[in-house]
Amino acid sequence: MDYQIRTVRKTDLDDVTAVEAACFPAAEAAGRSSFEQRIGAFPDSFFVAEKDGKIIGFINGCVTDQKVICDEMFADSSYHKPDGAYQSIFGLDVMPEYRQQGIAAGLMNYLIEDARKKGRKGLILTCKDRLIHYYEKFGYENMGISGSTHGGAVWYDMILEF
Repeated sequence: MDYQIRTVRKTDLDDVTAVEAACFPAAEAAGRSSFEQRIGAFPDSFFVAEKDGKIIGFINGCVTDQKVICDEMFADSSYHKPDGAYQSIFGLDVMPEYRQQGIAAGLMNYLIEDARKKGRKGLILTCKDRLIHYYEKFGYENMGISGSTHGGAVWYDMILEF
């Protein structure tokens, strides 16, 4: 598949909000104001996949010294520490019609490589039990049930250390 990965732009706000709404239940999806904050606070760790000028997916998250994601991070961009040890992943989204084509893996590998280049110690994320095996393929380790109750779901903490 022919697509490009690039850093998010402020003009992508409506598109990334629409992609998120298509990928997550309303209780879990970040809204426009959250994305506006994220794009403003950590554009250097927010990447979009684009095909023919259309955003078809993205990956984003703040940088932190914490080894797990807490719910407050999703809404409060002050948790972002540009020189932090760990790159978090708040969301890995791919539009339904573009799934099963390696785009999510492309975005993940891009962010992993970016974190390595920036000297991070690793990456952290939370996921549902059905996705644990997917993230393990990238080298993430399951640290057990997360303290996160985001969207009323049960999440698992995952870490990839370099």
